[in-house]
Amino acid sequence: MNWDDIRIFLAIARAGQILGAARALSLNHATVARRLTALEDAMGTTLFVRRTNGCDLTAEGEALLPHAEAMESAMLGASAAVTDTDTALSGSVRIGAPDGFGVAFLAPRLGRLTRTYPGLNIQLVPVPRSFSLSRREADIAITLERPTQGRLVARKLADYTLGLYASRGYLEAHGMPERLEDLTAHRLIGYVEDLIFSPSLNFAREIWKDWRSDIEVSSAIGQTEAVKAGAGIGILHSFIAREHDELVPVLTEHVLTRAYWLVVHEDLRAIARVAAVAEFIAEQAKEARNLFV
Repeated sequence: MNWDDIRIFLAIARAGQILGAARALSLNHATVARRLTALEDAMGTTLFVRRTNGCDLTAEGEALLPHAEAMESAMLGASAAVTDTDTALSGSVRIGAPDGFGVAFLAPRLGRLTRTYPGLNIQLVPVPRSFSLSRREADIAITLERPTQGRLVARKLADYTLGLYASRGYLEAHGMPERLEDLTAHRLIGYVEDLIFSPSLNFAREIWKDWRSDIEVSSAIGQTEAVKAGAGIGILHSFIAREHDELVPVLTEHVLTRAYWLVVHEDLRAIARVAAVAEFIAEQAKEARNLFV
């Protein structure tokens, strides 16, 4: 079996379409389609049902997938063992992270990492979504929950707290609530509920069962900016809110605790550049543990 054809098979399986796979591999769409056909001809079977809007694995494709991933793991291990790419710690490492951790905490610290390892290209993707390490959408993921499925290795980075905050200007205009029931008279800021990608983020009604957001923002940083501007009261990450003097804690007895986890696919943890970046993130979180709580 030709590894290059298997690599294309994996890219299509992960992207769900030939065009997406072509983009991921920086290849021509026609080349990817032709190589898939060649692989199917060589194996004497159909691996995908090709549709106008994408590709679905057939039963034979599903059967091939774990073997293809095993081949990929072997190739990654071989590359790390016999080339000097990882010895020099060069190459790309993609980190998927929620924006609270990714933008507010990790991004300002990445310069320290690249000063230590100037050959690294760090790709930080701090978007409000989950990442599939099995599909190689990221090399390292920061998650809000410990994964329970897949060949993933997780380590806890830190607990962090969230609480209610408002701007000084907002409280001067609308008053300080003294009980949760008083929030009825205030504008509230929260997540767009149908876009919440993790149960850990669905915490508004954990604070108050009658919570109804007047403004919904699908990012922690966006919510912070809205609260800072006086748009209302929101549940913010304490380590972010404390950086802004104009933000005032509200109903301070109501605090939530969550955790950040660092997750790496089992096949990638032996790759030196991935291991170095993972260790850097863990060290930074350890040094800042007091910041989070």
